[in-house]
Parts: sequence; C-alpha cells; structure tokens
Amino acid sequence: MLTKRILNRAARSTEPVAHPTTASRTTAADAGLLLIRLTFGLLMAAHGAQKVFGLFGGPGLTRTGKGFAALGYHPGKLFATIGGLSELLGGLGLALGLLTPLAAAALIGVMINAMATVTGAHGLWETDGGVEYSVCIAVVALAVAATGPGRLAADRFFRWGEGGWKEAALALGLGGAAAAVTLAL
Repeated sequence: MLTKRILNRAARSTEPVAHPTTASRTTAADAGLLLIRLTFGLLMAAHGAQKVFGLFGGPGLTRTGKGFAALGYHPGKLFATIGGLSELLGGLGLALGLLTPLAAAALIGVMINAMATVTGAHGLWETDGGVEYSVCIAVVALAVAATGPGRLAADRFFRWGEGGWKEAALALGLGGAAAAVTLAL
C-alpha cells in the first residue's frame, strides 16, 4: 500500500521527490573530506605560523627571512612573509573549506617553490631531503579543489564548493603562475 502511494505520487508529479532523511545525512565521503581538510589544512596553517609568528617552536619571520635570502629570495623577509602567509591562510582556508580553490592555489604555489628551490635537487624521498612531502601536499590540495570540500565546509553554499575541472584548473593554474612569478624574481 505504501509503495503504491509513493508510485502514484511520483507518477503525478514531474518534480523529483525529496527524501529529507537522506538529503541531510552526512556521508562518509563528507566526513572523509573533512578529515583530510582538517589534517592537511591545520598542519599547513601551523607550519605557516611557525614562519610568520615563531609559534610551535618555529623560527619566526626574521630567521625565516634570512633563510629565504640564503635561497636567493630577495628581500628575504618579504618572501618569507608571502610564503608563511600563503601556508597559514591557505591552510586555514583548506581546513574550513573556505574559498577552497584559492586556498589550494596558495598551497600548490608554495609547494612548487619548495620543490624548485629546496627539495628538488635531492630526488623523490623525504629521507634524502627530496620532494615527497611537497608533492603530497600539492596533490592533496589539488584533489580537494577538484572534488570540492564536501558538505561539511563553508563553501557548500557556493557553486565552487562542488569542485570540478574548472576549480582544479584554477587552483593549479593560479598556484603554478604565482610560483613561476616568484621564481622569476
């Protein structure tokens, strides 16, 4: 009887039938994306806070600036600020699922710079000082931009919160362009 009523109602209406119990339920994919975003985002934000503010045992802006200058970034303190804030704000954006494609672009750009100036000469593996860690961060950021941050994100109210090819292309293109400009200076 219940099935007959549902079928009759669906046959009379051309609009899809909403199922409020399943439409509002958090899926395992949403929870998984939240876990990835929080882990990578908060760790990157903390890494940026080490550079900019000296928090969590970090060197702070003056020492980080000297390190950037030694890598060829001049003025070192300016580039340390840009790199640290990119990690801090990109990480927070990723964690919150806020402006996800831009947050991903910030992290991708910083990781490209890290690979080009610090880790690239050491091969793949982190144990040898290689690019392994930076590649993982960049790929996770790109993947979140492509899939979208999930329903447990601030971006769920915006079209780009669904992710997609355009969002992934924006994150990769903007991050790559920013890295290229930075490396060219």
